Amino acid sequence: MRASVLTPALELVIEQRPVPPVATNDVLVQVSSVGVCGSDVHYYRHGRIADFVVEQPMVLGHEAAGRIVAAGEAVDPRRIGERVSIEPQRPRLDSAQSLSGHYNLDPDIEFYATPPIDGAFAEYVSIPSVFAHRIPESMSDDAAALLEPLSVGIAAAQKAQLTVGDKVLIAGAGPIGLVLVQVAAAYGATEIVVSDLDAARLALAEQLGATASYDPRRGEQPEEPRFDVFFDASGAAPAVVAGIRALAPLGRAVLVGMGADDYALPISTIQNRELLVTGVFRYANTWPTAIGLVQSGAVNLDVLVSGRFGLDQVKEALDTAGSAEVLKNMVLPGLA
Repeated sequence: MRASVLTPALELVIEQRPVPPVATNDVLVQVSSVGVCGSDVHYYRHGRIADFVVEQPMVLGHEAAGRIVAAGEAVDPRRIGERVSIEPQRPRLDSAQSLSGHYNLDPDIEFYATPPIDGAFAEYVSIPSVFAHRIPESMSDDAAALLEPLSVGIAAAQKAQLTVGDKVLIAGAGPIGLVLVQVAAAYGATEIVVSDLDAARLALAEQLGATASYDPRRGEQPEEPRFDVFFDASGAAPAVVAGIRALAPLGRAVLVGMGADDYALPISTIQNRELLVTGVFRYANTWPTAIGLVQSGAVNLDVLVSGRFGLDQVKEALDTAGSAEVLKNMVLPGLA
């Protein structure tokens, strides 16, 4: 099979690689669409994220969908031919974290496109069958791939205990922020305010369900602490601090964006208002909800797609990702 490979010198090359083997409980998926994530861009540009370093050739891409073309001995052969969205992780299912239902926190997990594990910028991938989620025929390949970032939004909403009537503040109107807008609306939030530096992204946030938006450079941020939930999807320390200060007593802040390793927080505000401040790390048990939200029309993922690229164009897809006019570039391994 053909695969786009990132070398330790941070160069992208097309390689011919063996099709992945199919273990007893695995399925083999012919990849149809893969979203370009910020983590892919970070590995491509910097060669590392925290302690994860690109030290050997690696395939990027973890937001993936495709069709099952082969199944392991323990998998129902009738699954061959199914269109699926891939939950891109292999946890150790007997770990304490997995047994408690939090398999995303298994310390020995293997996650697509996290060194040294290969990802999905390739023609085929293998995955445990339980993590190949069947999708309805009405769902596009791109939307099926983007169930992965939608799952991040759902996990964040669950962490925030988001519920009907909540007032929500979201910092950042990138792909995750725009997903969070739609998730918050689906969960029954009555007020959804979004901040970002880009006017076009703020306009799209309002189209997708935000009740108000603002550019923090213009001093438009709410001053009264009245929000029940704050989601940071920016990774910017000033946005995190401002968002926490905007929470009413007993408010919940969930940090989703990846920024600096350390920065100061308004501790007296957190203590005096009894605020909950937490993070979210990927997701667990979110795909059924994600599929249902898209199938019902409550969430539109196709609107996030900015461009489509073949395996020979992965460099272009990564180079243009993160620019103001690009939300989600998609890599289609079968695109000529």
